[in-house]
Amino acid sequence: MKFNRILLSAALVVVALVVQVSVLARLQLPGAVPDLVLLTVVALALVYGHVTGALVGFTAGLLADLAPPADHAAGRYALVLCVVGYLCGLARPENGRLKSATGPMAVVVVAAVGSTLLYAGVGALVGDTAARHVGLGFLLFTAALYDLLLAPFTVPLIMALARRAENDPLADANGANGADVSSGWLSSGTGLRIGTQRSGLRVKAARTRAARAGRIKGVKRL
Repeated sequence: MKFNRILLSAALVVVALVVQVSVLARLQLPGAVPDLVLLTVVALALVYGHVTGALVGFTAGLLADLAPPADHAAGRYALVLCVVGYLCGLARPENGRLKSATGPMAVVVVAAVGSTLLYAGVGALVGDTAARHVGLGFLLFTAALYDLLLAPFTVPLIMALARRAENDPLADANGANGADVSSGWLSSGTGLRIGTQRSGLRVKAARTRAARAGRIKGVKRL
């Protein structure tokens, strides 16, 4: 792994884990908890591929296993996120372009459902039956719903940061034409293109003033 990739991945995972433990875990929502660590692993895997996705997932899961107030055996969530990171990395396009938000959103839903099932399955093997008391079906539904609602505000931003850190030429190209989902996921209908529109209006206004000045000078000469 490149140094920039390691540094950015570590920083994003730590920030996601802090927010997860200090904010999201205390919301007391029914069913599951919005999993920002999972979304971070998914976003990085979609940019870096399956090998880095597996490594980042294992590291993020191990930190989550050790972070208080963890109530399960260390390594359980590390295994889950390692598998999730590897599989999500396989969904990365060969050319690196994601022209639609449909693909990443589908990956998020599958990752949320798959991680919940795998976590519950590993728990059943070690004698943890907490999922049975809550209801596995309800956990799957709420996990997919919460992560799906949180994904548009986190996944495209993380993907854009990952490409910038990699000095990926796609990041510059996508910044110019808005063709990639990491730079244009939230652009339609959210006002994120206002800056470009304003710059265009300023150019038009400058051209109008120059044309008026030319007409005024022509009148004075007559």
